[in-house]
Amino acid sequence: MSTETGHAGIVHWRRSIWNGTRCQPVLATLRPGELHLRDRSLGSVLRVDPRTVTGRLTRLGTLLLAVDGRRWALVGRGASVSPSPSAEQHRVLEQAGPGTAAAGGLMDTLLNDGALALMRDWHTRLADAGARLR
Repeated sequence: MSTETGHAGIVHWRRSIWNGTRCQPVLATLRPGELHLRDRSLGSVLRVDPRTVTGRLTRLGTLLLAVDGRRWALVGRGASVSPSPSAEQHRVLEQAGPGTAAAGGLMDTLLNDGALALMRDWHTRLADAGARLR
């Protein structure tokens, strides 16, 4: 998906700090005027104008978003016990076209599979789309 039309990727919605099985993969798409998160069955879990989003990126790479009083914690990869992204999520992602891979540092790549770089990339893209992020 080109940067003019939007961006798509799979991130993980951390629904619980303690329970890794509740860290769910979501297909995130960012298009002009729309941030859309879809679960493993492609059900819509969040669909908003990015200009209504506030939040911040933590030092550990969690993108904390707030929308209409609800908090969303997004991370670049799930826990070892988290469900994998579904075939449907991968299919839609492939149809979206080639994306750009975020380049991380050596330690992030080796120890965290590039998750911090991925979330920094999403932070930048959301801010560019009008989200009020620190």
